[in-house]
Amino acid sequence: MPPVERRRRRRERDPFGLEGTVRTTVHTPITPATETVLTPRALAFLTELHRRFAGRRAELLELRQQRRQELADGARLGFRPETRHIREDTSWRVAPPAPGLEDRRVEITGPTERKMTINALNSGAKVWLADLEDANTPHVDNVFGGQVNLRDAIRRTIAWTSPEGKEYRLRGGDLPTIVVRPRGWHLTEKHLRFDGQPMSASLVDVGLYLVHNAHALLARGVGPYLYLPKIENHLEARLWNEVFTFSERELGLEHGTIRATVLIETITAAFEMEEILYELRDHSAGLNAGRWDYIFSLIKMFRDRPDMVLPDRVDVTMTVPFMRAYTELLVRTCHRRGAHAIGGMSAFIPTKDAQRNEEVLASVRADKQREADAGFDGSWVAHPGMVDAVREVFDATLGFTPNQLHRQREDVTVTAADLLDVRPGTVTPEGLRTNVAVALRYLEAWLDGRGAVGIFGLMEDAATAEISRSQVWQWIRHGTVLSDGRPVTRELVRSVLEEEQGRLVAEAGTDTARVERVAQAAELFAETALSTDYPAFLTIPAYARRVA
Repeated sequence: MPPVERRRRRRERDPFGLEGTVRTTVHTPITPATETVLTPRALAFLTELHRRFAGRRAELLELRQQRRQELADGARLGFRPETRHIREDTSWRVAPPAPGLEDRRVEITGPTERKMTINALNSGAKVWLADLEDANTPHVDNVFGGQVNLRDAIRRTIAWTSPEGKEYRLRGGDLPTIVVRPRGWHLTEKHLRFDGQPMSASLVDVGLYLVHNAHALLARGVGPYLYLPKIENHLEARLWNEVFTFSERELGLEHGTIRATVLIETITAAFEMEEILYELRDHSAGLNAGRWDYIFSLIKMFRDRPDMVLPDRVDVTMTVPFMRAYTELLVRTCHRRGAHAIGGMSAFIPTKDAQRNEEVLASVRADKQREADAGFDGSWVAHPGMVDAVREVFDATLGFTPNQLHRQREDVTVTAADLLDVRPGTVTPEGLRTNVAVALRYLEAWLDGRGAVGIFGLMEDAATAEISRSQVWQWIRHGTVLSDGRPVTRELVRSVLEEEQGRLVAEAGTDTARVERVAQAAELFAETALSTDYPAFLTIPAYARRVA
């Protein structure tokens, strides 16, 4: 038997004593990261997670499609009458804040790349959202190398030296609490297979993180904490709760050790905030206003309705009616149940232009002041250079109080109509070009293994790229007329795409690998923005066809 096959089979042994044949197979070259992460114990744990929960995951993904079709056929989106008793019951609360999550006034997001891990932990934020999802790409080195970086960060052994010789190490003192965001239920991990099918990326990310780090985190006085993305209803939160309860039992953890903050970043989840908190009660750490994916979700869910066409992305701010209603309902819901409400990400990044930088900081402070005034307990930034500005805003509001749970926001009343109050706006040639340019540049970086990229002064990730290509699809679908009188057509978008592709090719110069990536990115943009059918996520075809 070849050495690689022997080692692979050795990895697949079953220390949990599971019966039957091995159901998990590894489809990746053996590297230091995979050798470290894909241990026999870890693979056995992943196998059991999939044996118990993969079937229910598949059922829930099918329910998503049914819900979307019902809405396309004319059904109205509203608060569920069958769960009214949960919303009206004033007696239940979520668990008190877990150790390390009492004060979350500034949270920094970013991928688990080694240098960025160190920078995030040295940033001065209260929480680091270690992003295995929208700010990461599912290249094999990122998937398993990210788990190695998390392990080393938790044990305070992480370090990195740049090719130029610059050393990166953790500073002393208190570091941000780590909260890991796994990939969403809709994604798969093709490097690991269960019964011949790609594993759930969600279960892989969470399973590996828990099996390797849960006890080490407890030894440091905190726990295994998660951010749950892309949830569309309370049944999906229930499945996560079942995963947590099982994992705690299997790993010898007390019930409620695992805590999860749910990103309310889909329009359907906004109508089930209370139910989501209820399903996760003992495992809940609150809700987050995932603003960018929320905009993407609204476009996706109502893409066939001409009355739901959004204007230029820059004009879809947090003060427009449907966004304001969503955030105020989130704060009221969370505080009513004793849960933290965390604000959305500021995508601005510092610039070397001093005057422009002051304008950026002023914009960030205004955005975060609005969130603090609304009652949020903290907010996100995407760059270490923004931590101080956001902390100053929340320090001024909170003082020495760790949160605003005492602010119940009983003045807030939000109806279904408020959550869907999308008003007409202007679509400009500049807005169209920006969407094409941002999506193209992001996709080129994504294919290169970078999931968070600074573009035109903003930190772009998969969520903002989804908005960009989805708006283009929506504008074509409805023949939206630009401010200069031209309708948005496939031909017009193709011409803009060719021009932006030419700019990127010129930037690439003699870098033939990058030129090829640009061509692939343009092809992927056309596939997801110009096709008659609407692909649910642009990362799925990219992953299926172009990621090793």
